[in-house]
Amino acid sequence: MSSPASETAEKRGLLARIAADLSDPVLSALVTATAVSRIGRGVFLTVTVLFFTQIIGLSAVEAAVVLAVSSGLGVVASFLGGWLADRWSARRLSFVFEALGGVLLAAYAFAGDFVSALILASLSGFFDSIGHSARSAVIARGFAPERRVHARAVLRTVTNLSIALGSGIAAIPLALGTGEAYRVVIMIAGVLCALGSLPLLRLTAAVDAPQRKTQPLRTETGSIDSDAVAAAAAERSEWRRRSPWRDPRYLLLSALSAIFGMQFGVAELGVPLWITRDTNAPTVLVSVLLITNTVLVVLFQVRASRGTHDLRVAGRVTMFAGWLMAAACVIYALAAGLPAWVAIVVLLIGMVAHTFAEILSQAGAWGLSFELADPVRAGAYQGVFGMGFSLGSLAAPIVVNATAIAFGFPGWAVLGGIFLAAAAGIWVIARRAATASE
Repeated sequence: MSSPASETAEKRGLLARIAADLSDPVLSALVTATAVSRIGRGVFLTVTVLFFTQIIGLSAVEAAVVLAVSSGLGVVASFLGGWLADRWSARRLSFVFEALGGVLLAAYAFAGDFVSALILASLSGFFDSIGHSARSAVIARGFAPERRVHARAVLRTVTNLSIALGSGIAAIPLALGTGEAYRVVIMIAGVLCALGSLPLLRLTAAVDAPQRKTQPLRTETGSIDSDAVAAAAAERSEWRRRSPWRDPRYLLLSALSAIFGMQFGVAELGVPLWITRDTNAPTVLVSVLLITNTVLVVLFQVRASRGTHDLRVAGRVTMFAGWLMAAACVIYALAAGLPAWVAIVVLLIGMVAHTFAEILSQAGAWGLSFELADPVRAGAYQGVFGMGFSLGSLAAPIVVNATAIAFGFPGWAVLGGIFLAAAAGIWVIARRAATASE
């Protein structure tokens, strides 16, 4: 048992670390923006589907189409945001597009049919993805290499806390069940998302891409300067050479990370369906598992991310995450047919393994996505990585349904094998990159 003195020292150490984090002007601005905007997102994520189906009157298919189209546009926007952040101010892009996304979320309150919901969802998802991608470029340039993953971990912890708070606020319209309550809360959520963009104005020009040098192509007499033309052509060629699309290692990393990122789909879709259709556990366990996931991420994400800016460390934690995720899939599968109380225990164990796989895989992915990127094209590289993640999110419902939900234990085993293979591939990339840099 720890002594009161050691507990006091630990609390002081925690407070000192928090104070040190918030003393960094870049991280302080990002934390404030994230805390405010993700509260709004938490409200919105909780009520969206029910607002579409119960208030607007969309069918389940129409609601799915709206969400799928919005996600699909997010794939394109992820790369576009990074591409733009290499050419214009990343901080201004983040502010403008995240503010627009918030305004469009508030406009959901005025949606009345399938077409209006589809247009608003598409635009808000598009702008939010551009803003998020530009913010990734801000993180890539705004922190030293050993601090970037830490910053990501802090922001993810804040995101989880804020979304949980937003979900609590969303209980109000869910309890009242009236269209007016839904619309008022959605407007408030949109306003919060828009207000969350304001702290980004405190960021300095240091987080923007270095301005590309341009030379006049004509001399003072008006003739064409052949040396300047040749220099400009060489600069454009060098810029294209640094494109992430010409970096097969980074493209493979993005693809494998996208595959492993489907584990979010397991938690959001696979586990709830498995509990309600194939186990004797009560439906309320879905909420308990999600709360367990949130609490563990908040408690351990920052500390688990330490040192993952090192390529070898990032590769090792990702490999460990792969084993944990494969184990979680098998544990989930074992819950089928068990007595209710045993199934509850088994599913909780599975969620703990799943959550630590999530925590470690995210830490490893952040470290590798930053360290293997060309710093000159940081925005484009982060955009490609984010686009891969968006593609993984789109594929997750299809893959989870086609494996675990369709075939039970064998399907869960196949799904676990997919995660393990993706983690092994990432580990090989990290090991080879570390060896090459030595």
